Amino acid sequence: MLKEALILTVITLLSGLLLGYVHELTKEPIRVQQELAIQNACKEVFSQYDNAMFEQKQIEPSLYLKEELAGNGVSIGKVFRAVGDADETLGYVIETTSSEGYGGNIVLYVGVTRDLVLSDVSILSISETPGLGMRAEEVLVPQLHNKAVDQFQYTKNGATEEYELDAISGATITTKAVTNAVNGALKMAQEIGGEYNE
Repeated sequence: MLKEALILTVITLLSGLLLGYVHELTKEPIRVQQELAIQNACKEVFSQYDNAMFEQKQIEPSLYLKEELAGNGVSIGKVFRAVGDADETLGYVIETTSSEGYGGNIVLYVGVTRDLVLSDVSILSISETPGLGMRAEEVLVPQLHNKAVDQFQYTKNGATEEYELDAISGATITTKAVTNAVNGALKMAQEIGGEYNE
């Protein structure tokens, strides 16, 4: 019995060491891939500027905005300043997460110009139902391109106004989550205002 316990202990110890080694081995490549995905998402939402660079800023939403967004299941993540030639501020890229997707969190990167025009949206992470909510990239994102509105509303009856989005058929929960996340980014950009116009 003692022999079996010793064998199990050795196996457990070796497994732990192997897992630790694999973790250390893959940690840096995973971090590099994550940073690359973020840079690509930033470039995607500011694609009209070929040479734009993106620098992360330590900016938090006000307590009031944080509470307002939390009521819709939205949180603000990273905020980047989009920088052009001669350190010119082009706008902001704001990471927003909706926790109220049908399949879990939906993470968006939203580009907002310095004039508060929604440049574009990139979906960084989504786990919705295939054929329904997973169509957000093809159905909702094109409707958000280059819009100068304070906030969006979704409709099931066909969008007739600039601020309206056609909901994904059969995926109202996903549509609502994406709409709330985009609105959260717009409110954050409005709150920042001239903060980056340095």
